Amino acid sequence: MRKYRALKTAIFVASAFMFLSASKDKAFAEQTTSVEYGVAGISKTLDNVYSCGDNEVSKKITELFNAEIYSPFANLGVSIASNYVNVRSQPSTESEIVGKLYNGCAAEILEWLEGDWVKIVSGDVEGYIASNYLATGKAAEKLADEHAEKYATVVKTQTLRVREAQSTDSRTLELIPLGERFPVIKEYDEWAEILLSTDDSGDDFTGFVHKDYVEIEVIFKEAISIEEEQRLIRQQREAERAEAERLQRLAEEEERRRIEEARRQEEARKAAEEKKKSEESKKEEDKPSGSSSSGSALGKEIASYAQKFVGNRYVWGGTSLTKGADCSGFVYTIYQQFGYKLPRVSRDQAKSAGRKVNISDRQPGDLIFYTNSKGTVNHVALYIGNDKIVHAASSKQGIIISKYNYRKVYCVRRIVN
Repeated sequence: MRKYRALKTAIFVASAFMFLSASKDKAFAEQTTSVEYGVAGISKTLDNVYSCGDNEVSKKITELFNAEIYSPFANLGVSIASNYVNVRSQPSTESEIVGKLYNGCAAEILEWLEGDWVKIVSGDVEGYIASNYLATGKAAEKLADEHAEKYATVVKTQTLRVREAQSTDSRTLELIPLGERFPVIKEYDEWAEILLSTDDSGDDFTGFVHKDYVEIEVIFKEAISIEEEQRLIRQQREAERAEAERLQRLAEEEERRRIEEARRQEEARKAAEEKKKSEESKKEEDKPSGSSSSGSALGKEIASYAQKFVGNRYVWGGTSLTKGADCSGFVYTIYQQFGYKLPRVSRDQAKSAGRKVNISDRQPGDLIFYTNSKGTVNHVALYIGNDKIVHAASSKQGIIISKYNYRKVYCVRRIVN
């Protein structure tokens, strides 16, 4: 089953054929028919047919069937602007800019106008752009693999097996639940290869699902309105401000600890017999604790903070919450900003970070780990409550929220005391 988003096509091949067959009557060429609406660019091609003699009609019909009207992308335009093209409120460069259609983004073509303008709708943006910035028909179809993304959503079954190869006899790698959605790496006749995760060594963990049990979406990015662009800019600034504020609080806490440690060392110098006890106290001081917050409350605070960075990029080896992180780098930095020092990679975090708890006892702030087909830990996520996790999922999805059991859980570890 396939579903298209940002791709609403209307292919009236049979109607066009009947229309062209009747067009031998010259008077018929001046009539307006339903075929001229909804199929981008057909009216322009039909004009060429009308101007031909009867002997040329069959040839023109063949050309039409091999050109725009035969393409499922007949009503779709894909931006070929070097960066973006402005979407305007009227077909004029003097009119208001209502949005931007970036390179590779798609738009539904509503109308072809005189003067090389087209009326389009893309996402929440409707307006006009110059037609020379759009690839349509077969040309747009060729750009699909380069610019469109495909996702497979589990349907028809509560649990779907992800196989190692394109065969029901091959080994099961994962069991994924109904409604869960994964990027498609490649489609085959009966199978689709999906991306389960990108681990913190930069390797993609993939497997095969039978296409009878998934719905595949072909998704183009769409135009962005000026209002939405400003909202995203504000959201990014808020995330950066939240990160800066948390780092400032961390610096203040560290300064408080430093002063306290200095005081304890001074007391130790005055009383040599208390030195060992003072050193132990210093070690305890170095360990993060909930301080004025209970473990549960602090875990919720950490979970809430982590969600501020949803939508940011996955970058292998990265630890930046705003510029990009991999799965373990994401939770490493989140906890670092609350005063906790975790191992850097997921397999080490699964061994020694905090303490292991039962999956049924999971709480916000806990770390949830997953393994690859060899049983090696290769992914980590942060539990946020309500059976959901936030994680740097993969190179295609970035930081997202998913169900905690979107893959089989290996173990759960609690960092907050």
